[in-house]
This record gives sequence, C-alpha cells and structure tokens, in this order.
Amino acid sequence: MFGISPLGWLHTLGSLPAIPLAIYMFVRYGRITPRNGAGIAYFISMLIGALTVFLVAHQTVSYGIAIVTILFLAIGYGIAHMTSLGRAAIYIETICLSLTAFLLMVPTVSETLRRVPNGHPFVTDPKSPLLLGSLAGLAAILIIGVTAQLLFLRKKSKLSS
Repeated sequence: MFGISPLGWLHTLGSLPAIPLAIYMFVRYGRITPRNGAGIAYFISMLIGALTVFLVAHQTVSYGIAIVTILFLAIGYGIAHMTSLGRAAIYIETICLSLTAFLLMVPTVSETLRRVPNGHPFVTDPKSPLLLGSLAGLAAILIIGVTAQLLFLRKKSKLSS
C-alpha cells in the first residue's frame, strides 16, 4: 500500500508517534521537554525514525537529514549535562529539539503529498507549488515557533530571577 516496503512501514510506524508527542509537548509545555515520559518516548520514536532512514532512503538528502536529526537529538538531550553552559543550555536544548520536529515534518509532509491518495497523489512534481508552499509553511512555523519559545523562556527566566 502506498508503495511502501515492509522496512518502510517499520520506519514510518516507528517515527509516527513522535508527531503527536511533539504536538502534545508544544501545547502543554511550549517546547519539547526531554526529561519526562513524553520526552523519552519522543526521543525513542525519533531515533527509530532517523536510524531506519538508512534502510529505506533512496535519496542522498535523506541520509543528511537523518544525520542532522540524530545530531540535534544528541545535543538536545545531552546539553543539560553540560553545567558550564548555565542558562544557555535550555535555549540550545529548545532550539535543537524544535529543529528535530521540523526535520521530521519536512519528509513527512513531502512523502504524504507524494503518496496520498494512493495511486493519485496530490503531488507528482518535486517543484509543485503545493509541495513548495507546504515546506515554506513549515519553515515559517519553525521560525515563528522557535522565536516564541525563546521569548517565553527569556520571560520565564526573568520572572524567576
């Protein structure tokens, strides 16, 4: 179905939980929070998705996205252990984990538009205005979202000082 191989389904179903988990954390906490149950489940789902890309991808850019995603995950989940960064750590953590959500959504939107509905996808050309507009919309959401997160963290930091 949808031209997806069994390994492709493993990749898709393994990374799929990260989407509602990210949405939940963005709504509940204003950012992806790595040190709670949802954050741990997000990490596992993202790692499954990023690692299985190497088994299913057909385009070189997919490997690059996977490597960058793993890098941002590692930084986002590990930065809290670098006490020398002080307050900057939470800002770096927030930016990195927001970027992982963005890097998940780019291929998700692209692949969905190129495969759905089955047999007659919305997009057949990579330069389709629908696809390019959707990706531009994701970029705008990233920029606005990260800006709002950083302003919120700054405000929260000032209130607690």
